[in-house]
Amino acid sequence: MTETSIQKTIFLKAPPATVWDYLTDPAKLAIWFHKPKSPLVVGDYAMFGTDSGDKLMWGTVLLSEPHSRLEYTFTIKPMGDAISTVRWALDEVPGGTKLTLKHEGLPAGEAAFGLTLALDKGWDDHLARMRADAHVD
Repeated sequence: MTETSIQKTIFLKAPPATVWDYLTDPAKLAIWFHKPKSPLVVGDYAMFGTDSGDKLMWGTVLLSEPHSRLEYTFTIKPMGDAISTVRWALDEVPGGTKLTLKHEGLPAGEAAFGLTLALDKGWDDHLARMRADAHVD
């Protein structure tokens, strides 16, 4: 069975250092995604709902190259025991940052398609919140 991946690219009117904070700093992550209890650095992490406080996702930060690349494993309850990988790439462009997300290793096939649709929409919603924040526009 072939694995499924999701890829998104957005452009932000902010330098890579600012965008990096939105990917790793708990206060910034809480604005657009989920909130970890500590900054994302190499090692295990968990993220919690900003309103509910429920543990929503967890994994291990595999790579942290400030202002450039961040990679971590990604698991949520609907995935069962499956582990996927999220890779972020930040590229400085004139006027801001090109931010690319690759979410790889998702379950494939018709039975898993509902999960893929939910994650695809979820990433769109999360990235829209990041883009809408006053400090990134």
